[in-house]
Amino acid sequence: MINLVVNITYSSQRKLSVEEFISILNRSGLAEGRPVSDIPRLEKMLKHGTVLITVWDDELLVGVGRTITDYSFCSYMSDLAVDKNCQRQGIGKIIIDITREIIGKDVMLLLVSAPAANIYYAKVGFVKMDRAWIMMPD
Repeated sequence: MINLVVNITYSSQRKLSVEEFISILNRSGLAEGRPVSDIPRLEKMLKHGTVLITVWDDELLVGVGRTITDYSFCSYMSDLAVDKNCQRQGIGKIIIDITREIIGKDVMLLLVSAPAANIYYAKVGFVKMDRAWIMMPD
């Protein structure tokens, strides 16, 4: 069931608490693969991200986009999370659009998709690449 959001606002200025971040990761289904039980690590993730877009339905956080960028060549969107009850309403696409406005339209935006989101990213304009490599932490 999809809950329509009515009083939705987007912000690139509003700070996010670790508790709110954990909550949206859980409610979006992205908690798996994220260090949600490592509070100091999550605090560092929030502190050192370059662009943070938050989405609110009144005072309830319903979406977040977190990006690291050099504002000239590339950006990595490390988190794009929308509450499962609010998905399929264009919130994720708007987070991407706002992020691109902030980083600059001539800056590459890349991400690593959760398997269930592969189809979504193609629909919103991302191109799947087969040349990416990853080095996992020890």
